[in-house]
Order: sequence, then C-alpha cells, then structure tokens
Amino acid sequence: YLRFLESKERTVRQAAFSALHRTYHRYRNTLAAALNAGVKSNIFYARARRYPSALVAALDDDNIKEEVYSNLIRGVHEALPAFQQYFQQKQALLDLAEIHPYDLYVSPVADFELRIGYPEAKTVVQSGLQLLGGEYTALLQKAFTEGWIDVYENKGKTSGAYAWGCYDSHPYILLNYQGTANDLFTLAHELGHALHSYLSNQAQPYVNAQYPIFLAEIASTVNEVLLNLHLIETAQSRGEKLYYLHHFLEHFRGTVFRQTMFAEFERLIHAQVEQGEALTAEWLETEYLKLAQAYHGPAVVLDPELKAEWSRIPHFYYNFYVYKYATGFCAAVAFVQRFRTEGRKAVEAYLELLRSGGADYPLDLLAKAGVDLTTPEPINAAMEMF
Repeated sequence: YLRFLESKERTVRQAAFSALHRTYHRYRNTLAAALNAGVKSNIFYARARRYPSALVAALDDDNIKEEVYSNLIRGVHEALPAFQQYFQQKQALLDLAEIHPYDLYVSPVADFELRIGYPEAKTVVQSGLQLLGGEYTALLQKAFTEGWIDVYENKGKTSGAYAWGCYDSHPYILLNYQGTANDLFTLAHELGHALHSYLSNQAQPYVNAQYPIFLAEIASTVNEVLLNLHLIETAQSRGEKLYYLHHFLEHFRGTVFRQTMFAEFERLIHAQVEQGEALTAEWLETEYLKLAQAYHGPAVVLDPELKAEWSRIPHFYYNFYVYKYATGFCAAVAFVQRFRTEGRKAVEAYLELLRSGGADYPLDLLAKAGVDLTTPEPINAAMEMF
C-alpha cells in the first residue's frame, strides 16, 4: 500500500487509497465493536487497580507523568500552522490544484533519487555520526567488520529490519538492504539500537541491562537525525538538498505529528467510554475526521474515505503506546541540538544515558542526560527545528 502511495502516478495513489479504506469501511461495525471492547478492557483493569483513568494506569509502568502526554499534544498543536504550511509547500512543488491524503507520501523532487551501495552506505553513516565521538565510531567499525550485520535479502529471511541479541553476545542486525534512501537510514537506525544494547550490556548487570520501549527509539532516532542533517549540509545540488529536507520533514510528519494525532484520538476514545458512552462506528468516523481536519488544516482536502482510517490502526489496541514514538523523536532532536551547541559535554551525557540501560526510570535517566520531558522544552525544541 505504501509503495502505491509513493507512486508518481496520481491515479495509482488515489485508487490504492480508495480501495483500502472502502474495504475497511465495509467492516466498520465489527471493527468498532472490537475497539470498544479493547478500550473497555483497559478501563476495567485501570479501575480494578484503583487508577483514576486508563491513561494514568498505562503510564504508571514506566513511572511517566501525565503531563508528558499532555505536553506532547499541546506542543504539537502549537506547531500545527507550520505543519499545515508544509502541505502548502508540498502542493506547490507537486504542482497540484488540490492536495489530498493520498498525495502526502510522494516525493516532490523530480531531479534526484538516491541509490547507494552498501560499502558506500557504511562510509556515509560513519561520516554522519562523527559528532558522537571516537568511542562510538570505533564501535560502528566493530559492527561493520566483526559480523554483526546480515545485510542482504535471502531465501527464507524475514522482511524488515531488526537489531537483536542476548546479554553475553554482541548485537545482531538483520537488514534487507536494496540501496535506497530508506535502506541507508535504516542502517543508521538499527545501529543506534545495536550500540545502545552493546553499551548497556557492557555497563550494567543483567537485571538492569534491558531498557524500556520509552527509551528504545531515542538512540536509533538520534542516529537518523544526525545522518539526515549531515546529508542536508553536504548536498551537492539543490535537488539533492531538497530530497534530504523532504525526507527529514516526512520523518517529523510520520513520527511526531501523525503519532501525536493517534495519541490524541486514543485519549479521546478512552474518555468517551470512561463517561459511560459506547464507541459506535458513526461516532468514531465523525471524531476521527474532525481530528484529522484540525491537524491537516484547510490546505489538505480530506476525502470521505479517510473517516475509515481509525479502523486500520493496530496501535489503538496497544493501550497508550504510540505517544512513545513522538516523545522519542522529540527527545532525539533535543539531544542533537545539545550536541551542536554544547559539544563534548552533551555527547558524554548522552552516551552515559545509553550505558544506563534500565537502571532507573526513563524520565529520570533522560533528565540526568539533559532532556527533561516533564517540561515543554524538548517538544518545543523539536517543533522549532521542524
């Protein structure tokens, strides 16, 4: 589906969008009943354990304060004018009379497309991550030369990309490398996970080595942000620079704005059931479309089919999970900005965070490293960069 949405042929994008969402729409009552049951289950367990809400219950495992969730939504809302301006710019670059949801994924750059072999990708990643210092780049070299990475597609190999391993081994990275821009960034991303695990395993006893999901995406995203900024700054042409700028802005759109919209919808559906109301298909469609309109603004023409999108997001069954993507990205951006303004001191504080694993609650570890997500500053800093 996403490959169709990235097609340069608009009729292909539109047909894929309509076919997918109309199919989900046909099962809207069944899917609404399933989501209603999932939300009721979350609320039942929260009340049984004396929590004031399902949101507070879900955040408690990592000792996350409710204002972290609220700060994220508030900070993103304040940046919505810039988000909506981005769509206007994209519409102009694509030379469209109207921009629709199925136009949002296609690249507006006609004269540049990155193709990069794996040997060159390793060199580019090492150059992009130089700011993290000698210890980190030495570990990158170790990963490249000591068999940590299974690079190419193979018969029977699972799809996607992963970093995994056990406490007393080096991490293993699985890729399906094909030489695209996404493959280059995926290499940097998975190395972020792998080196986080390696540093944590080296520094922590077994019981504290595993870090929570709340922290997991920060190390991988720091690598992607550093690489993206390096590519923007070293681009050889206007088209190439625009290509990397678009990639970076799309990363913001998909990981911060879209996931925060999902997080806000999740809070909305739980509040509806906590007030004794049911989640009907009609209510879900109306509220989802209303929220999508608030985020996308007047620049994007929202097709009626979009009202079915709530029914195809599996994360709504994961009980307040998606906000971690957005906070992780914003924290990563805040770290990168600190590297650039404070230099080695900020880098050392960040590397100490990676070595800390799960030795303390994530908010406390982040604050110690210089990024306090209980305040609006990291979200505001990320929105400023956008």
